[in-house]
Amino acid sequence: MRTSVYVDGFNLYFGAVRDTPRKWLDIPAMCRMLLPEHEIVRIRYFTAIVSARESGDQSPVNQSMYLRALRTCPILTVHLGHFLTHVKRLPLVKPIGDQAFAKVLKTEEKGSDVNLASYLLRDGFRDEYEAAVLITNDSDLLEPVKIVKHELARTVGILCPHKHPSKQLLAHADFMKQIRRGVLDLCQYPPVLTDSKGSFHKPEGW
Repeated sequence: MRTSVYVDGFNLYFGAVRDTPRKWLDIPAMCRMLLPEHEIVRIRYFTAIVSARESGDQSPVNQSMYLRALRTCPILTVHLGHFLTHVKRLPLVKPIGDQAFAKVLKTEEKGSDVNLASYLLRDGFRDEYEAAVLITNDSDLLEPVKIVKHELARTVGILCPHKHPSKQLLAHADFMKQIRRGVLDLCQYPPVLTDSKGSFHKPEGW
């Protein structure tokens, strides 16, 4: 079955690998392990470029190395959204004297879920897959999942990176598999990879 995989990068990161030694995750290898009966023809990875929050923050460099690792797979493409930072006035849980509100600096990821939904539908309408598998637990993607399942009559699967799968997504998926620790342990890139630019290393602490 021709299968395209759509990866919600931040949902995968926060649900399965954050604060673990499993961040150097070989997503294509994981997909092959969890979907052995599928012919994976495309993997689309959706994320946004992070910025350093303080001096010495290596997050942007680490993310850059990881995206470089992902791009060593010829069937994987990276699709970038962006972050929007703005000041927001929010109520305090417990007012301090006459102060009931505080101004906070809020950073929000924009575009990734819309991009994922757009490509999921685009590829489906162009008959580029027989099955679509989403790596996410975000119920905001319910409507495009329903369209693919019920209007395009394609198989829809969920690889869930979170402990408790979304009931909304489960109701319309043909199958769901949990991304468990053992699979993550087995699907790590080697410490050193090579691409057209040369060799590069797994980030320190990953």
